[in-house]
Amino acid sequence: MITQYILLVLGIAALLAALVLLFRPWRWLVAAIPAFVGLVLLHMSYFIAVKSGTFIFWGICTALVTGLAYMSPPGEPDGQRASNLYIGASAIAGCLLGMIVGPRILVLGVVLGAFVGQLAYSRTPAGRWMRQPATTFLQYFAAKCLPAIVAVAQIGIACEGFLL
Repeated sequence: MITQYILLVLGIAALLAALVLLFRPWRWLVAAIPAFVGLVLLHMSYFIAVKSGTFIFWGICTALVTGLAYMSPPGEPDGQRASNLYIGASAIAGCLLGMIVGPRILVLGVVLGAFVGQLAYSRTPAGRWMRQPATTFLQYFAAKCLPAIVAVAQIGIACEGFLL
């Protein structure tokens, strides 16, 4: 019984760490890794029930996004990280809207939220460099939005597990 509560606290702490890394990224740790660890710990605590196919899918996504993040350049051309606020906040907003509409719409809401956040950032003076060729926008989407999508979707699945 005590072990379940310890796993619950560690799982929630890992999910909170993923949220922090979503807004303040660290070069050697992608936000999707603690989100996946938190999802696994919460499942092991028996407070949420997640199917094994879901673990396999999100584990592969986490591995792909981690590899992609290590191969991508460290940040924006000017060295700032302002886009994390736009992408992270809009991905969370999309996740919440997806949860309201239905459990199956959660991931779609996260993807659309991250896309809208990147689009909003590209309209700011700091994100003006992203508008030049269309491939820059897509490359930045793959480098910045995909890790945020995977992390926020896993956090949303964990939160939804508590609700359902």
